[in-house]
Amino acid sequence: MPVLNSLAALLPEMTEWRRDFHRHPELGFEVHRTAAIVAAKLRDFGCDEVVEGIGRTGVVAVIRGRAPGRTIGLRSDMDALPILEATGAAHASSVPGRMHACGHDGHMAMLLGAAKHLAETRNFAGAVAVIFQPAEEDGGGGEKMVEDGMMERFAIEEVYGMHNMPSLPVGAFAIRPGPALASCDEFTVWIEGRGGHAAKPHMNIDPLVAACRFVRAAQSVVSRNMDPVEMVVVTICSLTTEGTTAHNVIPQLCRMNGTVRCYTREARALARERIDALAAGIAASAGGSARVDWVPGYPATVNDARCATFAADVAEEVAGACIRNLPPSLGAEDFSYMLEARPGAMICVGNGDSAECHHPAFDFADETMPAGASFWVRLAERALPLT
Repeated sequence: MPVLNSLAALLPEMTEWRRDFHRHPELGFEVHRTAAIVAAKLRDFGCDEVVEGIGRTGVVAVIRGRAPGRTIGLRSDMDALPILEATGAAHASSVPGRMHACGHDGHMAMLLGAAKHLAETRNFAGAVAVIFQPAEEDGGGGEKMVEDGMMERFAIEEVYGMHNMPSLPVGAFAIRPGPALASCDEFTVWIEGRGGHAAKPHMNIDPLVAACRFVRAAQSVVSRNMDPVEMVVVTICSLTTEGTTAHNVIPQLCRMNGTVRCYTREARALARERIDALAAGIAASAGGSARVDWVPGYPATVNDARCATFAADVAEEVAGACIRNLPPSLGAEDFSYMLEARPGAMICVGNGDSAECHHPAFDFADETMPAGASFWVRLAERALPLT
Protein backbone atom coordinates (compact mmCIF):
# COMPACT_ATOMS: atom_id res chain seq x y z
CA MET A 1 0.00 0.00 0.00
CA PRO A 2 1.69 3.23 -1.09
CA VAL A 3 0.62 6.65 0.11
CA LEU A 4 -3.17 6.74 0.36
CA ASN A 5 -4.86 8.85 -2.29
CA SER A 6 -7.19 10.31 0.31
CA LEU A 7 -4.25 11.50 2.41
CA ALA A 8 -2.40 12.84 -0.61
CA ALA A 9 -5.57 14.84 -1.34
CA LEU A 10 -5.63 16.01 2.29
CA LEU A 11 -2.17 17.61 2.01
CA PRO A 12 -3.47 21.19 1.53
CA GLU A 13 -5.60 20.86 4.67
CA MET A 14 -2.82 19.23 6.72
CA THR A 15 -0.49 21.99 5.54
CA GLU A 16 -2.96 24.62 6.73
CA TRP A 17 -3.16 22.95 10.15
CA ARG A 18 0.60 22.60 10.38
CA ARG A 19 1.33 26.20 9.45
CA ASP A 20 -1.26 27.49 11.91
CA PHE A 21 0.45 25.53 14.70
CA HIS A 22 3.77 26.90 13.47
CA ARG A 23 2.57 30.49 13.62
CA HIS A 24 1.32 30.04 17.17
CA PRO A 25 3.98 28.07 19.08
CA GLU A 26 3.47 27.24 22.75
CA LEU A 27 5.96 25.90 25.28
CA GLY A 28 6.00 23.02 27.72
CA PHE A 29 2.69 22.34 29.41
CA GLU A 30 1.30 25.75 28.37
CA VAL A 31 -0.06 24.42 25.08
CA HIS A 32 -3.61 25.55 25.77
CA ARG A 33 -4.45 26.95 22.32
CA THR A 34 -2.79 24.03 20.55
CA ALA A 35 -4.53 21.39 22.66
CA ALA A 36 -7.91 23.08 22.27
CA ILE A 37 -7.58 23.11 18.47
CA VAL A 38 -6.47 19.48 18.43
CA ALA A 39 -9.40 18.42 20.62
CA ALA A 40 -11.90 20.39 18.51
CA LYS A 41 -10.68 18.81 15.28
CA LEU A 42 -10.81 15.32 16.77
CA ARG A 43 -14.41 15.91 17.80
CA ASP A 44 -15.22 17.26 14.33
CA PHE A 45 -13.72 14.09 12.81
CA GLY A 46 -16.19 12.00 14.80
CA CYS A 47 -13.83 10.33 17.25
CA ASP A 48 -15.77 8.25 19.77
CA GLU A 49 -14.17 9.81 22.83
CA VAL A 50 -12.01 12.91 23.24
CA VAL A 51 -10.44 13.54 26.64
CA GLU A 52 -8.49 16.68 27.52
CA GLY A 53 -6.25 17.36 30.49
CA ILE A 54 -4.35 14.06 30.52
CA GLY A 55 -0.88 14.83 31.89
CA ARG A 56 -2.07 18.40 32.58
CA THR A 57 -2.65 19.54 28.98
CA GLY A 58 -2.49 16.36 26.90
CA VAL A 59 -5.30 15.14 24.64
CA VAL A 60 -6.31 11.54 23.94
CA ALA A 61 -8.99 10.55 21.44
CA VAL A 62 -10.35 7.04 20.91
CA ILE A 63 -11.48 5.77 17.50
CA ARG A 64 -13.27 2.42 17.60
CA GLY A 65 -13.15 0.02 14.69
CA ARG A 66 -15.84 -2.16 13.14
CA ALA A 67 -15.30 -5.04 15.55
CA PRO A 68 -14.07 -5.45 19.13
CA GLY A 69 -10.42 -5.99 19.86
CA ARG A 70 -7.37 -4.56 21.57
CA THR A 71 -6.20 -0.92 21.64
CA ILE A 72 -2.98 0.59 20.30
CA GLY A 73 -1.71 4.14 20.90
CA LEU A 74 -0.27 6.53 18.32
CA ARG A 75 1.58 9.51 19.81
CA SER A 76 2.47 13.04 18.69
CA ASP A 77 4.13 15.80 20.70
CA MET A 78 2.75 19.37 20.71
CA ASP A 79 5.21 21.82 22.28
CA ALA A 80 7.65 24.27 20.68
CA LEU A 81 11.07 25.60 21.70
CA PRO A 82 12.30 28.93 23.14
CA ILE A 83 14.22 29.86 19.97
CA LEU A 84 14.07 33.02 17.84
CA GLU A 85 12.97 31.85 14.39
CA ALA A 86 15.16 32.56 11.34
CA THR A 87 13.29 30.73 8.56
CA GLY A 88 11.88 33.85 6.90
CA ALA A 89 8.80 31.79 6.02
CA ALA A 90 5.42 33.41 5.49
CA HIS A 91 4.09 31.13 8.24
CA ALA A 92 6.91 31.99 10.67
CA SER A 93 6.23 32.24 14.39
CA SER A 94 4.16 35.21 15.48
CA VAL A 95 5.66 34.96 18.99
CA PRO A 96 9.22 36.34 19.23
CA GLY A 97 11.58 33.89 20.91
CA ARG A 98 9.39 30.84 20.32
CA MET A 99 9.23 28.51 17.35
CA HIS A 100 8.48 24.98 16.25
CA ALA A 101 12.13 24.10 15.65
CA CYS A 102 11.70 20.34 16.11
CA GLY A 103 8.77 19.57 13.83
CA HIS A 104 6.08 18.95 16.43
CA ASP A 105 3.75 21.06 14.28
CA GLY A 106 4.18 18.51 11.48
CA HIS A 107 3.86 15.57 13.86
CA MET A 108 0.47 16.89 15.00
CA ALA A 109 -0.77 17.51 11.45
CA MET A 110 0.18 13.99 10.32
CA LEU A 111 -1.56 12.33 13.26
CA LEU A 112 -4.63 14.53 12.80
CA GLY A 113 -4.75 13.53 9.14
CA ALA A 114 -4.54 9.87 10.11
CA ALA A 115 -7.22 10.30 12.78
CA LYS A 116 -9.57 11.89 10.23
CA HIS A 117 -9.10 8.97 7.84
CA LEU A 118 -9.43 6.32 10.55
CA ALA A 119 -12.61 7.91 11.93
CA GLU A 120 -14.11 7.91 8.43
CA THR A 121 -13.13 4.37 7.38
CA ARG A 122 -12.81 2.39 10.65
CA ASN A 123 -11.26 -0.46 8.71
CA PHE A 124 -9.88 -2.21 11.79
CA ALA A 125 -10.93 -4.27 14.81
CA GLY A 126 -10.42 -2.82 18.27
CA ALA A 127 -9.54 0.78 18.97
CA VAL A 128 -6.90 3.39 18.18
CA ALA A 129 -5.98 5.94 20.84
CA VAL A 130 -4.39 9.03 19.27
CA ILE A 131 -2.20 10.76 21.85
CA PHE A 132 -1.19 14.43 21.72
CA GLN A 133 1.41 15.11 24.37
CA PRO A 134 2.68 18.36 25.91
CA ALA A 135 6.14 19.18 27.25
CA GLU A 136 8.38 16.84 25.28
CA GLU A 137 11.19 19.38 25.02
CA ASP A 138 11.24 20.12 28.74
CA GLY A 139 9.09 18.85 31.56
CA GLY A 140 8.48 15.21 30.69
CA GLY A 141 4.91 15.40 29.47
CA GLY A 142 5.10 11.77 28.40
CA GLU A 143 5.87 10.76 31.99
CA LYS A 144 2.97 12.88 33.29
CA MET A 145 0.50 11.25 30.89
CA VAL A 146 1.65 7.79 31.97
CA GLU A 147 1.43 8.80 35.65
CA ASP A 148 -2.10 10.04 34.98
CA GLY A 149 -3.07 6.47 34.16
CA MET A 150 -3.41 6.96 30.40
CA MET A 151 -2.38 3.41 29.50
CA GLU A 152 -4.82 1.82 31.92
CA ARG A 153 -7.68 4.25 31.30
CA PHE A 154 -7.67 3.64 27.55
CA ALA A 155 -6.49 -0.01 27.77
CA ILE A 156 -3.52 0.70 25.50
CA GLU A 157 -1.49 -2.46 24.85
CA GLU A 158 1.14 -1.10 22.43
CA VAL A 159 2.25 2.45 21.65
CA TYR A 160 4.05 3.96 18.67
CA GLY A 161 5.70 7.31 18.01
CA MET A 162 7.10 9.11 14.97
CA HIS A 163 9.72 11.86 14.66
CA ASN A 164 10.96 13.71 11.63
CA MET A 165 14.60 13.31 10.60
CA PRO A 166 16.54 15.94 8.63
CA SER A 167 18.92 14.49 5.99
CA LEU A 168 16.64 11.48 5.45
CA PRO A 169 14.79 11.90 2.12
CA VAL A 170 11.29 13.33 2.37
CA GLY A 171 8.78 10.56 3.04
CA ALA A 172 11.41 7.88 3.69
CA PHE A 173 11.49 5.92 6.96
CA ALA A 174 14.17 4.63 9.33
CA ILE A 175 14.12 2.73 12.60
CA ARG A 176 16.19 0.45 14.80
CA PRO A 177 15.26 -2.21 17.36
CA GLY A 178 16.57 -1.82 20.89
CA PRO A 179 18.17 1.38 22.22
CA ALA A 180 17.43 4.22 19.79
CA LEU A 181 17.89 7.36 21.89
CA ALA A 182 19.88 7.94 25.06
CA SER A 183 19.02 8.80 28.61
CA CYS A 184 20.02 12.33 29.57
CA ASP A 185 20.92 13.44 33.09
CA GLU A 186 22.22 16.88 34.07
CA PHE A 187 24.61 17.60 36.91
CA THR A 188 26.17 20.60 38.63
CA VAL A 189 29.48 20.22 40.46
CA TRP A 190 30.33 22.74 43.18
CA ILE A 191 33.94 22.84 44.39
CA GLU A 192 34.64 25.07 47.38
CA GLY A 193 38.07 26.19 48.53
CA ARG A 194 39.26 29.25 50.43
CA GLY A 195 39.42 32.46 48.48
CA GLY A 196 41.99 35.18 48.87
CA HIS A 197 44.62 37.34 47.23
CA ALA A 198 46.13 35.98 44.01
CA ALA A 199 49.60 37.00 45.22
CA LYS A 200 49.34 34.61 48.18
CA PRO A 201 48.18 31.25 46.75
CA HIS A 202 49.91 29.35 49.57
CA MET A 203 47.49 30.91 52.04
CA ASN A 204 44.39 29.91 50.04
CA ILE A 205 42.75 26.80 48.60
CA ASP A 206 42.22 27.38 44.90
CA PRO A 207 38.97 25.67 43.77
CA LEU A 208 39.66 26.59 40.15
CA VAL A 209 42.72 24.35 39.97
CA ALA A 210 40.68 21.49 41.41
CA ALA A 211 37.85 22.22 38.97
CA CYS A 212 40.24 22.04 36.02
CA ARG A 213 41.50 18.69 37.29
CA PHE A 214 37.94 17.47 37.52
CA VAL A 215 37.19 18.46 33.91
CA ARG A 216 40.08 16.31 32.72
CA ALA A 217 39.35 13.45 35.11
CA ALA A 218 35.67 13.31 34.13
CA GLN A 219 36.72 11.99 30.72
CA SER A 220 38.04 8.86 32.42
CA VAL A 221 34.48 7.94 33.41
CA VAL A 222 33.97 6.81 29.83
CA SER A 223 37.50 5.78 28.85
CA ARG A 224 38.39 3.84 32.01
CA ASN A 225 35.16 2.88 33.79
CA MET A 226 32.76 1.91 31.00
CA ASP A 227 32.73 -1.21 28.87
CA PRO A 228 34.33 -0.08 25.59
CA VAL A 229 31.31 -1.28 23.61
CA GLU A 230 28.98 0.98 25.62
CA MET A 231 28.05 4.32 24.07
CA VAL A 232 28.36 6.91 26.83
CA VAL A 233 29.02 10.65 26.72
CA VAL A 234 30.09 12.78 29.69
CA THR A 235 30.31 16.45 28.78
CA ILE A 236 31.24 19.42 30.95
CA CYS A 237 29.53 22.37 29.29
CA SER A 238 30.52 25.28 31.54
CA LEU A 239 32.98 26.23 34.26
CA THR A 240 32.50 29.47 36.18
CA THR A 241 33.71 31.03 39.40
CA GLU A 242 31.19 32.37 41.87
CA GLY A 243 31.43 35.75 43.54
CA THR A 244 34.30 37.35 41.63
CA THR A 245 35.65 38.07 38.17
CA ALA A 246 38.68 40.02 39.37
CA HIS A 247 42.15 39.35 37.98
CA ASN A 248 43.76 39.29 41.42
CA VAL A 249 41.30 37.22 43.49
CA ILE A 250 41.34 33.48 44.02
CA PRO A 251 37.64 32.52 44.15
CA GLN A 252 35.93 30.76 47.00
CA LEU A 253 33.69 28.64 44.80
CA CYS A 254 33.61 27.09 41.34
CA ARG A 255 30.62 25.70 39.48
CA MET A 256 30.53 23.26 36.55
CA ASN A 257 27.49 22.15 34.57
CA GLY A 258 27.45 18.94 32.57
CA THR A 259 25.44 16.11 31.11
CA VAL A 260 25.63 12.31 30.95
CA ARG A 261 24.04 10.39 28.08
CA CYS A 262 23.91 6.61 27.76
CA TYR A 263 21.68 3.65 26.87
CA THR A 264 21.60 1.32 29.87
CA ARG A 265 20.52 1.72 33.49
CA GLU A 266 23.82 0.17 34.57
CA ALA A 267 25.92 2.74 32.69
CA ARG A 268 23.71 5.53 33.97
CA ALA A 269 24.21 4.48 37.60
CA LEU A 270 27.95 3.92 37.19
CA ALA A 271 28.49 7.34 35.58
CA ARG A 272 26.77 9.04 38.49
CA GLU A 273 28.76 7.04 41.04
CA ARG A 274 32.09 7.87 39.40
CA ILE A 275 31.36 11.58 38.92
CA ASP A 276 30.37 11.90 42.58
CA ALA A 277 33.56 10.09 43.67
CA LEU A 278 35.87 12.06 41.39
CA ALA A 279 34.47 15.42 42.51
CA ALA A 280 34.81 14.53 46.20
CA GLY A 281 38.28 13.03 45.83
CA ILE A 282 39.77 15.82 43.71
CA ALA A 283 38.36 18.53 45.95
CA ALA A 284 39.62 16.77 49.09
CA SER A 285 43.10 16.32 47.62
CA ALA A 286 43.29 20.10 47.22
CA GLY A 287 42.00 20.74 50.74
CA GLY A 288 38.54 21.74 49.62
CA SER A 289 35.12 20.15 49.38
CA ALA A 290 32.67 19.24 46.64
CA ARG A 291 28.95 18.74 46.10
CA VAL A 292 27.25 17.28 43.04
CA ASP A 293 23.61 18.14 42.33
CA TRP A 294 21.83 15.84 39.88
CA VAL A 295 18.74 16.51 37.78
CA PRO A 296 17.60 13.15 36.38
CA GLY A 297 16.39 13.47 32.79
CA TYR A 298 14.58 11.21 30.36
CA PRO A 299 15.43 7.50 30.33
CA ALA A 300 16.73 5.80 27.19
CA THR A 301 14.25 5.25 24.37
CA VAL A 302 14.30 1.50 23.75
CA ASN A 303 12.27 0.10 20.86
CA ASP A 304 10.71 -3.31 21.39
CA ALA A 305 12.30 -5.59 18.77
CA ARG A 306 9.03 -7.11 17.59
CA CYS A 307 7.28 -3.73 17.39
CA ALA A 308 10.22 -2.15 15.57
CA THR A 309 10.21 -4.95 12.97
CA PHE A 310 6.46 -4.58 12.54
CA ALA A 311 6.75 -0.79 12.11
CA ALA A 312 9.52 -1.28 9.53
CA ASP A 313 7.35 -3.72 7.58
CA VAL A 314 4.52 -1.16 7.52
CA ALA A 315 6.90 1.60 6.44
CA GLU A 316 8.12 -0.57 3.55
CA GLU A 317 4.55 -0.98 2.39
CA VAL A 318 4.04 2.78 2.38
CA ALA A 319 7.40 4.01 1.09
CA GLY A 320 8.80 0.96 -0.71
CA ALA A 321 11.77 0.74 1.65
CA CYS A 322 12.77 1.34 5.25
CA ILE A 323 16.19 1.66 6.86
CA ARG A 324 16.10 -0.97 9.62
CA ASN A 325 19.49 -0.38 11.24
CA LEU A 326 19.42 3.37 11.89
CA PRO A 327 22.43 4.24 14.06
CA PRO A 328 21.44 5.13 17.62
CA SER A 329 21.49 8.77 18.66
CA LEU A 330 22.61 10.27 21.95
CA GLY A 331 19.71 12.70 21.81
CA ALA A 332 16.87 12.10 24.29
CA GLU A 333 13.09 11.75 23.99
CA ASP A 334 10.39 11.48 26.62
CA PHE A 335 8.47 8.95 24.52
CA SER A 336 10.80 6.70 26.51
CA TYR A 337 8.36 6.84 29.44
CA MET A 338 5.58 5.42 27.28
CA LEU A 339 7.89 2.66 26.03
CA GLU A 340 8.74 1.80 29.64
CA ALA A 341 5.01 1.41 30.30
CA ARG A 342 4.09 -0.54 27.15
CA PRO A 343 5.88 -2.28 24.27
CA GLY A 344 6.18 -0.18 21.14
CA ALA A 345 8.59 1.70 18.91
CA MET A 346 9.48 5.12 17.55
CA ILE A 347 10.13 5.47 13.82
CA CYS A 348 11.75 8.36 11.93
CA VAL A 349 10.28 9.94 8.80
CA GLY A 350 12.46 11.95 6.44
CA ASN A 351 12.43 15.74 6.46
CA GLY A 352 14.79 16.07 3.50
CA ASP A 353 17.56 18.61 3.11
CA SER A 354 16.48 20.86 5.97
CA ALA A 355 18.27 22.52 8.84
CA GLU A 356 18.77 20.27 11.83
CA CYS A 357 16.19 20.06 14.58
CA HIS A 358 16.53 22.81 17.21
CA HIS A 359 18.14 25.16 14.67
CA PRO A 360 16.48 28.58 14.15
CA ALA A 361 16.24 27.91 10.40
CA PHE A 362 14.50 24.54 10.78
CA ASP A 363 11.09 24.04 9.18
CA PHE A 364 9.02 20.90 8.78
CA ALA A 365 8.67 19.63 5.19
CA ASP A 366 4.95 19.71 4.40
CA GLU A 367 5.37 17.27 1.51
CA THR A 368 6.29 14.45 3.92
CA MET A 369 2.87 14.51 5.60
CA PRO A 370 0.96 12.16 3.24
CA ALA A 371 3.57 9.45 3.82
CA GLY A 372 3.58 9.97 7.59
CA ALA A 373 -0.20 9.95 7.86
CA SER A 374 -0.43 6.89 5.57
CA PHE A 375 2.04 5.08 7.82
CA TRP A 376 -0.18 5.71 10.84
CA VAL A 377 -3.28 4.46 9.03
CA ARG A 378 -1.64 1.32 7.68
CA LEU A 379 -0.01 0.56 11.04
CA ALA A 380 -3.41 0.72 12.76
CA GLU A 381 -5.06 -1.46 10.11
CA ARG A 382 -2.31 -4.08 10.20
CA ALA A 383 -1.99 -4.11 13.99
CA LEU A 384 -5.78 -4.44 14.39
CA PRO A 385 -6.90 -6.51 11.41
CA LEU A 386 -10.52 -7.27 10.64
CA THR A 387 -11.00 -11.05 10.34
